[in-house]
Amino acid sequence: MSPRSVTILGSTGSVGRSTVALLDAAAPGRFTVTALVAGRDAAGLAEQALRLRPRLAVLADPASGAELAERLKGSGIAHDCGPAAVAAAASLPADWTMAAIVGAAGLQPALAALRRGGTLALANKEALVCAGELVLAAARQAGATLLPVDSEHNAIFQAFDAARPGAVEKIILTASGGPFREMAPEQMARVTPEQAVRHPVWSMGAKISVDSASMMNKGLELIEAARLFPIPEPRIEVLVHPQSAVHGLVQYTDGSLLAQLGTPDMRTPIAHALAWPERMAVEVPRLDLAALARLDFFPPDPGRFPCLRLAREALRAGAGATTILNAANEVAVGLFLQRRLGFLDIAVVVEEALEALGAPQTPDLDAVLALDGLARQDALARAARRAA
Repeated sequence: MSPRSVTILGSTGSVGRSTVALLDAAAPGRFTVTALVAGRDAAGLAEQALRLRPRLAVLADPASGAELAERLKGSGIAHDCGPAAVAAAASLPADWTMAAIVGAAGLQPALAALRRGGTLALANKEALVCAGELVLAAARQAGATLLPVDSEHNAIFQAFDAARPGAVEKIILTASGGPFREMAPEQMARVTPEQAVRHPVWSMGAKISVDSASMMNKGLELIEAARLFPIPEPRIEVLVHPQSAVHGLVQYTDGSLLAQLGTPDMRTPIAHALAWPERMAVEVPRLDLAALARLDFFPPDPGRFPCLRLAREALRAGAGATTILNAANEVAVGLFLQRRLGFLDIAVVVEEALEALGAPQTPDLDAVLALDGLARQDALARAARRAA
């Protein structure tokens, strides 16, 4: 069997680093690396490139290009920087691409990868949230395979009978509940960025950690699930599961409930997608059910976590509402991390943006990007008024 060629979009982020670790540990000759793409971490990208020897290493940030060039000097590894270089790297022929660029910034590279076919392992849920129909259409037109990497969607993918979707009654996404699942709302109004990024189970980047704390992450995942699986929104359930051992469940019409379990380690779903349709051995801690002893589940508190309601409302509204939801949330979370907005104000800014902008049609990528920009401007203005 010839080696599987791999491109990693977002190689220095948490998912990208886990993917690199799997490639490092894989049997010699199983994988080759076509391209590595990162944001502005020239040192991290250069270190990965010198180990994995890709054809091309690219930084999205032009200001960091000179440092990358210096670090790769004499290596023979081609390198470039800037948005056009990112798109070019994503378009290079590769059997398998990891789409792990955080936020709406990952949409265009993911589309570029899909348009050339092959397999896209999707860790960037925002691409499906912002432009789900465009992403799915690109995959269909190119005959590309779309594999979910988020632990919850990968779990559903493993338990879902794709040949008989009519036999599925509902799917259940689990959520840890984040660091504030038992905190009183008046306390949540005073939480700091340091508290919000201190996830009780998973080790993740700052933005996704804040989303987990507000449960917007689960709302985005609900939208993603509705686009990945042929199940209508009312039959997609969310349960808080503090142990984070059960990552997703599928309930069938005969009453059977199939679940995927494992330790909370992103290397497991990444490895499943990387080797699919086969499986590969991974040195991750095994789940010890006897030591775990108990599995708790309970519904999320809608008063404490309004972001989950907002995501459902945006999904039901359709058209560009989910684009607005994601853009306003990215702005609000960024301002919270800069201490310019309160934690509870994140949901307020998002809800006001949704009410103001509605659900305009987004028939193409230009319309999606224009609406994304409009929603960001609206959210910035609303956040400024709240801070004044």
